[in-house]
Amino acid sequence: MPTFQSHLQSIRSQIRESAPEEVRAGLHKDAGGAIIDVREKDEWEQGCIPGARHIPRGFLELRIEEAVPDRAARVLLYCAAGTRSALAAHALGVLGYTQVVSLHGGFAAWKKAGYDIERPPSLSPAQRNRYSRHIMLPEVGEAGQTRLLSSKMLLVGAGGLGSPSGLYLAAAGVGTLGIIDDDVVDESNLQRQVMHSTERVGLAKVESAKKTLTALNPDVKVVPYPSRLTSENVMEVIAPYDVIIDGADNFPTRYLLNDASVKLGKPVVHASIDRFEGRLTVFDPRTGPCYRCLFPEPPPPGMAPSCAEAGVVGVLPGVLGVLEAVEAIKLVLGVGDPMIGRMLMFDALQMRFREVRLRKDPACAVCSLAPDQIQLIDYEGFCAAAG
Repeated sequence: MPTFQSHLQSIRSQIRESAPEEVRAGLHKDAGGAIIDVREKDEWEQGCIPGARHIPRGFLELRIEEAVPDRAARVLLYCAAGTRSALAAHALGVLGYTQVVSLHGGFAAWKKAGYDIERPPSLSPAQRNRYSRHIMLPEVGEAGQTRLLSSKMLLVGAGGLGSPSGLYLAAAGVGTLGIIDDDVVDESNLQRQVMHSTERVGLAKVESAKKTLTALNPDVKVVPYPSRLTSENVMEVIAPYDVIIDGADNFPTRYLLNDASVKLGKPVVHASIDRFEGRLTVFDPRTGPCYRCLFPEPPPPGMAPSCAEAGVVGVLPGVLGVLEAVEAIKLVLGVGDPMIGRMLMFDALQMRFREVRLRKDPACAVCSLAPDQIQLIDYEGFCAAAG
């Protein structure tokens, strides 16, 4: 009868094992491929090889196709001493992975050799419970949730679009939410601006939003800016944030935000609403068109009336604001296909979505320039001049 040791010896004869020094040399020469730590969670939390992804041995066959869809990709597996990773390497070979290596001696040998290790950020038991439905998703997991908790997003506007975006981003565990708005809560806002309530009429919107969001999720740090976005403060305000969520309701702010975000290389999740219709896109100056590529000049006054002038069905900003939150989360996690170079058009009366492609303008007055050549102008005057 075969013993476990004879079985393990047979498996090792069928797989490739590499010593820590060979693995380290390969990692320095080529950053491609995937490093998978197959140890248990408590072992992982004590330290790991930099760049490793944690998939416990018991879940490896279930999750490897999500983590490494290309079966020809290089995959390094390691455990504590090299036994579990050897068994795992054999299992991946059966699944058709052709370039799998098991770290001989495992993490213990790597650590003994004095090579770099890192301690992965971990969630508290309460956070694991709060975000459990995220952690179950292979596209998020604990690593993705940790990224969300360390991310910073700025809401431009705490009104119809900012309210649903803010609520769902806070609930998702975005670590820092900045909110800039110079308005106060008015009774006419309450038909659609769901971060506010009747007893807060007259209170600054950013303070009302902070009360709501911190009550929803104490993990979230809310940074209020009770002012209007201007050419004097825009660079300072948006610089610390990873993603900007545009909930502005006027053209001067939209043009200013666009030009400053292009200058700083910040992605902007943009939405706009009108009566029963809404639009959504992502302006990422690094890879796609910007707002000025679509609208080089603002429309004449009166051609694009505000919600206060034309009206808006109260649930419409809820739909678009939640979609903005989805796009912002995708950008931070690096998953899915963000709406860069695409615009989603929503008609609530017909309950119809359609998509149009957007093109980058090679002669754009802003994104065709080097960042140091972009000048922030008087946008109030710029928009008025278009009339």
